[in-house]
Amino acid sequence: MASLARSLAAFILFALAALPAGAQSYPSRPVRIIVPFAAGGPADIYARFIGQRLQKELGQAFVIEDRPGGGSVIGTDAVAKSEPDGYTLLMMSNTHTVNESLISNKPFQLLRDFVPVAPVNYSDLVLVLHPSVPANTLKEFIALVKSKPHDLNYASSGPGTPYHMAGELFKAMAGLDIVHVPYKGSSGARTDILGGQVQMMFDAITTMAPNVRAGKLKALGTTGKTRSPVLPEVPTIAEAGVPGYEATIWLGIMAPTGTPKTIVERLNTEIRKIVNSADVKEAWDKQGAAPMNMSTDEFGQYLREDIAKWAKVVKISGAKVD
Repeated sequence: MASLARSLAAFILFALAALPAGAQSYPSRPVRIIVPFAAGGPADIYARFIGQRLQKELGQAFVIEDRPGGGSVIGTDAVAKSEPDGYTLLMMSNTHTVNESLISNKPFQLLRDFVPVAPVNYSDLVLVLHPSVPANTLKEFIALVKSKPHDLNYASSGPGTPYHMAGELFKAMAGLDIVHVPYKGSSGARTDILGGQVQMMFDAITTMAPNVRAGKLKALGTTGKTRSPVLPEVPTIAEAGVPGYEATIWLGIMAPTGTPKTIVERLNTEIRKIVNSADVKEAWDKQGAAPMNMSTDEFGQYLREDIAKWAKVVKISGAKVD
């Protein structure tokens, strides 16, 4: 009988060892979320928020690691080359869907080397000026730029980022010649527009609204279809002088291709529970961010459509990586 019990125990252990990684207890150790953008921007802020909530729900640490550079390419490539075991995740944004057409020599392809896990949220951007710029409305600013072609600058957090593409789309639709000044992250760009080193910037409402309210910068327009409840006194760019203009920043989570589907689906379920919770919706609404709720398949389709959308914008705007 003892021999039979030992044999049965050995069989059970063997069977458990043979199960795919996702079928076993996940996570059993800390998980890294790599953010390929600078600290202090929306991707970093919301990665930390999601990480804290996942840690609470799943009982393991979710460690946020900022790896900015190369317009998100450096950190993203690190995730693409990591083990597809669910313990290294990517916090991505529409920078990544833009880069599919903007940067041809990337060492990865988004939908080849990654699988969609879940979207997180989206928010409008706001066009801000340093107070020294002699324009108080969007129409006045457009007239100023046209009177001084190639003389004014706008900052972005790097090539392909939503801030860059919002600027390029604005230039193309308004017929402007304004110089793009790319930074390694949004924090540096934000610091320099506050200091007056650059004149203009598109930034996420979630991070820029406090500076506008404090009078440190002038807000000329927001980029959504309707006015933002965070800055309701600021018109949309479409109503202020560039009809049809619209741009947003959105965030999501992806994992390296080959990550077990059971792990991907578990993360999707947990993230959807987080973004759908009433307290999160209330908090994000005050910040100007709206939750995004999709299955893995729906998120994959959203990514494909966004890649196609931004490919058209890149072509129309003539945007290039400097």
